[in-house]
Amino acid sequence: MQTNTVLFIVLAAIVALVLVLFQYYYKSKVKGKTIIVLSFLRFISIFGILLLLINPKFTKKNYEIIKTNLIFLLDNSSSVKNEKTIIKNLVDELTTNEIKDKFTVHKYAFGKDFEALDSLSFAEKNTNIAKALVTTDAIYARANSAIVLLTDGNQTIGQDYEYLNLKKDISIFPICLGDTTRYDDIRIEQVNSNPYSFLKNKFPLEVVVNYDGNLQVNKTVTVTVDGKKEYQENISLSKNNNTKTINVNLNALTVGVKPIKVSVASLNKEKNTFNNHKTTYIEVIDETTKIAIVSSILHPDIGALKKSIEINKQREVVILEPSAALSTLENIDLFILYQPNVSFSSIYNFIQKKQANTFTFTGTNTDWRFLNTIQKSIQIQTNYPVQEVIPKVNKTFSKFDVSEFNTLDYPPLETNAGPIRFTDSMEPLLNMTIKGVEVNNPMLFFIENNTSKNGYWFGQNIWKWRIQEYRNTKSFLNFDDFIGKLMFYLTSSKTKNRLNVDYKSIYEGNTNAKITATYFDESFTFDPNANIIIALQNKKGDKKVEIPLLLKQDFFEVDLSNLPPDDYDFKIIVAEKGVSKSGSFLIKDFNVEQQFLSSNAQKLQSLANKSGANLLFPNQIQELKKSLLNTKQFLPVQKKIENIVPLVDFKILLALIISSLTIEWFIRKYKGLM
Repeated sequence: MQTNTVLFIVLAAIVALVLVLFQYYYKSKVKGKTIIVLSFLRFISIFGILLLLINPKFTKKNYEIIKTNLIFLLDNSSSVKNEKTIIKNLVDELTTNEIKDKFTVHKYAFGKDFEALDSLSFAEKNTNIAKALVTTDAIYARANSAIVLLTDGNQTIGQDYEYLNLKKDISIFPICLGDTTRYDDIRIEQVNSNPYSFLKNKFPLEVVVNYDGNLQVNKTVTVTVDGKKEYQENISLSKNNNTKTINVNLNALTVGVKPIKVSVASLNKEKNTFNNHKTTYIEVIDETTKIAIVSSILHPDIGALKKSIEINKQREVVILEPSAALSTLENIDLFILYQPNVSFSSIYNFIQKKQANTFTFTGTNTDWRFLNTIQKSIQIQTNYPVQEVIPKVNKTFSKFDVSEFNTLDYPPLETNAGPIRFTDSMEPLLNMTIKGVEVNNPMLFFIENNTSKNGYWFGQNIWKWRIQEYRNTKSFLNFDDFIGKLMFYLTSSKTKNRLNVDYKSIYEGNTNAKITATYFDESFTFDPNANIIIALQNKKGDKKVEIPLLLKQDFFEVDLSNLPPDDYDFKIIVAEKGVSKSGSFLIKDFNVEQQFLSSNAQKLQSLANKSGANLLFPNQIQELKKSLLNTKQFLPVQKKIENIVPLVDFKILLALIISSLTIEWFIRKYKGLM
């Protein structure tokens, strides 16, 4: 406590005493013990108030020894499992009492993630050295630290640790584990392909082959799809020409998830042949849209429509008569009804029950009375003469882009339809022009409701349009693209699902195997209280499990990282709601750690150089120990901590002042001195 503070306290006591003597003893007639008690209480009150104003403090000093942090980062991946005894001995050697006297020891393990060391399993299938270093640097950013990194230097995921910008005064001592010898090796470095392909299409495959060695080698690369050899090529590699990229297009012949195995013949006495093979997967999807043209007459329009629609290989057109068996209609995605008449009754009944999408083409052979009776969206006036109509594109059409469609020089179509009355809302794409006058009648329009989409085209002989397009441009592209857009719009669906599931058909190992789901109540509001579970089993049927999905903000998620590699069928069930969705996926048996045969001492040396340290090997552990014990940078530091503490607690002093004043008031009141 400072001297002037002591003087102020003494002065406050004198002032308090003087005021008490003046009030209770100067010319006072009251005598006895009462005046002594009152004087003492008044002195306490005044002295306490003055102490509050002075607020005396004193400084409390503490001293502590701050040791340097010695942080062990231990590789827990499967690529160093053969070094587990060496790792244990190294850690024991570097955590002796002599080391602990100088350092505060911390131990962490890393693979894909970074965590405090409990035990080493060497089961991690990925190594992220960069994440371990960055996390450690962030945790011990303000402390003097040294890192001992025990790893083989092979990283499979994350940022390249060789180029990290860590704290400048942190020392990193990498200890290189494993075999540093470089062996001749040929390997499939990378296989690139699309995850999906459509049935009967070709899909591209890119293969990158690498060679480490000094000789000239000639080897064969083989590609098999679903167990069948699809491609083979002989390649030549050398020290200077050590990479070969192979590009090939393969056929998607059958539906399902297909394994694609790429292999390269091994070298003589090659030590690591695991990386001579690599397997990827592609899912072949049958998304063929089946479209039926139903007609009771023969007309060139039917052939023109079929040709234009099937330009897209994912669309298949069948031509049916109105009397076709209902069993042949079940898989139809869109019905094109060409000039319907009374013979179409059974077709229309089936469409109404299925709530299927339709595209109705009308012409001079259309039975207008039947058409007016069989549907209620439009009513057409009859008994009009056949007349020629010319199209005019509605530039404000909003359902899809028609800006590139041009009807220049297209010949007129023929129709005998009268004015149309609409009972449902519609949007025209083409309007009619008769003898140069645009009439209030659409030529092509669409009616859309909650259950289906329906298109109507008034006018026959559209085959002439396709011929005219070829005359204009030497290509059918403009017309065929236009018909393709019509088909895409009419075959697409806008149905809402209360349960939506997001998952991959193929997972590269089980590390990222997760399935997410969203569930909406009957008003299509997200329901966070839903009880959702996943029931799954492998294809063999010998493993069945049920797991609840956990709520994550606005979706549910299940982590399947504990599942072994296999083919699985699953069913997502919303308990007590009767809502479910099924699917299947494949978890590939893939361990990238097995691709490495040698340790990467070069990158570890670069990391050590950046921090001012040296790369070490297990047989140099004593050198590291001496460096840790003798380097002045790692000496413990004495730290002085000064705490400024009030002499008297504010709350206690305030309570004492209030108590003394209160007691004094009661005594004076009782004695009649007020």
